[in-house]
Amino acid sequence: MELNRTAIAAAVAATVLANVANATQDEIQALKQQLEQQQAQLDALTDALESNRNSGSDGWWADTSFGGYAELHYNNINSQQSSKDTVELDLHRFVLFFGHRFNDKVSFFSELEVEHTVAGEGKNGEVEVEQAFIKYQYADNHSAKAGVFLVPVGILNEVHEPDTFYGVERNNVEKNIIPTTWWEGGVMASGEMFTGVSYDASVSSGLYLDAADGDFKVRDGRQKASEANATDMAYTARIVWNGMPGVQVGFTGQYNTDLLQGDVVGSVKDVDALLLETHVDLRKGPIGLRALYATWDIDSALDDIAAGASEQTGWYVEPSYKFSEKVGVFARYSQWDNQAADDDVDSNYEQMDVGINYWLVDTVALKADVQKTNEPGNTKEGFNLGIGWSF
Repeated sequence: MELNRTAIAAAVAATVLANVANATQDEIQALKQQLEQQQAQLDALTDALESNRNSGSDGWWADTSFGGYAELHYNNINSQQSSKDTVELDLHRFVLFFGHRFNDKVSFFSELEVEHTVAGEGKNGEVEVEQAFIKYQYADNHSAKAGVFLVPVGILNEVHEPDTFYGVERNNVEKNIIPTTWWEGGVMASGEMFTGVSYDASVSSGLYLDAADGDFKVRDGRQKASEANATDMAYTARIVWNGMPGVQVGFTGQYNTDLLQGDVVGSVKDVDALLLETHVDLRKGPIGLRALYATWDIDSALDDIAAGASEQTGWYVEPSYKFSEKVGVFARYSQWDNQAADDDVDSNYEQMDVGINYWLVDTVALKADVQKTNEPGNTKEGFNLGIGWSF
């Protein structure tokens, strides 16, 4: 706003003159000098504000970004085993992004998440820092990051805002086999090798299965960079092809040198593991198709913890069709198995989902779907409703 220097100066002068009658000559001179100093400070402040207004500069906050996403779910799933019925409403995730650009080469990004609304002792939720890293753009189309970041694998692990995918819940293959959302601490290099082909390569903390407690599923091994046991590291490499508009094909490999992180449980030790994942994500006009396959080849010693756990595999295919910018439908068939190495173990899951998304705006989606799941010794079926948004 404009500063009225004349009015302010007059007010100060009136205060001074009110005391002149009883002042000595020395006091009058001192007051005069004080008034001149105040006027000089006022002039400097006004000039600075005017200069800032004319330059259009907004200060450091102009280089700081803020965003987030959230999703609310209603699940109504009936089970042959009534103890496994699910009828609940849940604010599944509330996430805030914060970023800052220090200069043209160095930037910061973070992601803070609250799951299931309330976290704390005896509560359902958790508070998690899913990302917190410094990115350094060291050359054109090439960068490096250090800190906590999402593992470069699959379709949803890095891009999982609810308005970007079909279905109320994230698909079970990427949840149970990859396992999304999956983040680690370490360093990663990324870039474009040539037009349409990009790469990522990282060294990071790895998974840790507490075999003494019976852990064998890869999802149980996520350490979330929380005092993570880093006795043995993980090495990840990904290649992505985007050479045709609307088509992405990706391939990821990750090697964990020891899922037990140096632990010895009976005769079980040095359990190395190799993840291979490939996917296609296609969007041509109104037609969409997502398909993904992921498998873990794990040292057979893990079979001593759980039969067949040395192979954990899953895949899904998801065609979709958008009738307009606002309405789209999808169907998804998926299978996953965390004990696939033993045919005698009944451990295979399969699920069929069919549903619709309605986008109020590009980043706000209403969702509804029905599902049927065949799991070992049980069948579940029902429906899900949800709303998700990002900004």
